Amino acid sequence: MESPKPICRPVPKNLGLLELIRAKREGNWKPSSLELKRGFRGWHQRGHLPHFDAPHVTQFVTFQLSNAFPIKRRLDLEPTLKEPDTSTKRRKLEAWLDRGHGECWLRQREVAELVEQTLLDADGRDYRIQAWVIMPNHVHLVVNAWDKPLAKLINGWKGKSAREANKLLGRSGEFWQEDYYDTLIRDETHLRKAIRYTEQNPTKALLAKSARDWPWSSARHRDEYERLPWQRNA
Repeated sequence: MESPKPICRPVPKNLGLLELIRAKREGNWKPSSLELKRGFRGWHQRGHLPHFDAPHVTQFVTFQLSNAFPIKRRLDLEPTLKEPDTSTKRRKLEAWLDRGHGECWLRQREVAELVEQTLLDADGRDYRIQAWVIMPNHVHLVVNAWDKPLAKLINGWKGKSAREANKLLGRSGEFWQEDYYDTLIRDETHLRKAIRYTEQNPTKALLAKSARDWPWSSARHRDEYERLPWQRNA
C-alpha cells in the first residue's frame, strides 16, 4: 500500500492543537513503521481538528457539505469556532448543522440515496458500519475501521459521492467540506451512545417523529431486536 501523500499546501499553525496532539501521542497508541507506510498516523492534525487513525478501532464520524456553514453567518459562528475545548466545539457545531443552514443538497432523495449507497458499497469488506444517518447538510456514522486508515475511507466516500452528486445536481465545484470530525469509541457504553446519537439525529432536529421514519438511516433497517442485517446473519 502506498505511503500517505504529502500535504500540498501549508497547514496553519494552531499551537493549542499542536500541544493537544503531542499530549495525546505520549500516552496512546503509536503506529509502527509498517503502519505508517499503510497510512495510519495515530494522533495527528490537519491544521484545525485532532484526528486519530489506527487499525481495528471504532470511530464516530461527522462530515458536512461545503456550504453547511455559510460565509454570511460567519459572525454568528465565531464564538463557537473559537471554543478551546474540542468536544464542546463539536457539540455546538453539530447543533448548528441541525438547523439546516446552507443549500442542503442531501434533502434531495436521489442525492441522499447516492451518498448512503456509497457508504454501504464496501460495508463488510473494507470496514463495518454500525450506524449511519444522512442529514440535509451532514452525515454521521459509527464505523469499525479495519485495515484501511479512516482518512482514506473518508476521502474515498467523499470523492466518489461528490462526483456523482454534482452530476445529479448539474453543478461543479466543492461538494463536501474538506475536514471531518472523528471520535474514538472507548467502550460498549460509548458505542451505544454514539449509535443512539446517530440514529436519533433526525428526531432531535425535528425532521422525523421517530428514528425509523427517517429514510436514510440505519434505524429503519433494524429488526425488533435492534439488529442490522449483518448482525442477524452473523
